[in-house]
Amino acid sequence: MDSTGSRLGLSLGIITLAAPIVALGLFIGSFAVTATSAAAGNPLAGRSFYTNPNSTAQVAATAAAVADPDSAAAATLGKLAEQPSAIWLMPEKYPLNTVQADVTAIADAAEEVGQTPVFVVYGIPDRDCGNFSAGGLSETDYPTWVASIATALTLKASVVILEPDALALATECGNVEQRVAQIQQGVAAFAPTVATVYLDAGHSDWLTPATAADLLNRAGVAQVRGFATNVSNYNDSAAEQAFGEAVSALTGGAHFVVDTSRNGRGGNGEWCNPSGRALGGTPEATTDGALRDANLWVKEPGESDGTCNSGPAAGEWWNERALELAAAAGW
Repeated sequence: MDSTGSRLGLSLGIITLAAPIVALGLFIGSFAVTATSAAAGNPLAGRSFYTNPNSTAQVAATAAAVADPDSAAAATLGKLAEQPSAIWLMPEKYPLNTVQADVTAIADAAEEVGQTPVFVVYGIPDRDCGNFSAGGLSETDYPTWVASIATALTLKASVVILEPDALALATECGNVEQRVAQIQQGVAAFAPTVATVYLDAGHSDWLTPATAADLLNRAGVAQVRGFATNVSNYNDSAAEQAFGEAVSALTGGAHFVVDTSRNGRGGNGEWCNPSGRALGGTPEATTDGALRDANLWVKEPGESDGTCNSGPAAGEWWNERALELAAAAGW
């Protein structure tokens, strides 16, 4: 894959209570009420995103503190672990037979501390076109797996980013129609839930706004809150803001979120563990009423993009990388 692309590197029926749920301040990501939710303002405003106590950053921070509690590395990794980041739902870790219970447990834990979890659904068949993050489910199992996740989140406030790279890569892998249909399945699965759903749109250094918008429109972006940009990439926020606004104009005003986890210095044309990058703005919802709903840390900053530029396998934690990104950001 060329340097303009993004590789990720990782590890119910109609709800009849829709009206009272909206009255309580929750936003329904369904076909019937998406437009109402969007008009009511940013559904993420005022939310505190979930800090996963079992994140790879937390595991690394704990190990560093045990090894040398007074070290600068332990302090930096501890600060990183305090930042809320997305939980990637991959069938290799969350298989079909346990995913519903697993997601329910995470959502319950977040609810108990008054936080909103951010999930990334990442199990599409032939994931990543066989590259660093290859894997995924069979075409038979995938719809059931996604439906199980949606069932777990039916009445749980959450953010869901649906299948990073799937639509954007389809333009290179020659499976656009298949991918559009698969994303449509995901959109339908989350329709009767209160999850705030964003379809992945690639990023500003990959697709043109027209191409991204066409894919999103075909996949059903009008039926969800909007789209996500820069997932697991490095492009600066200004570039992603311009890209997001251009795509929004072509998708009926869809809102968007940006992955700012590693975009503090912008990109350099590489997508796989490029040197000289920095942590970006910390996760928070926007409050200016603009099209961007939030900055999120979708990618855990210390996880490798793949076996490139001296990195370990995709999704594995890499202390040196995490500390480098933090130092470059002035942490």
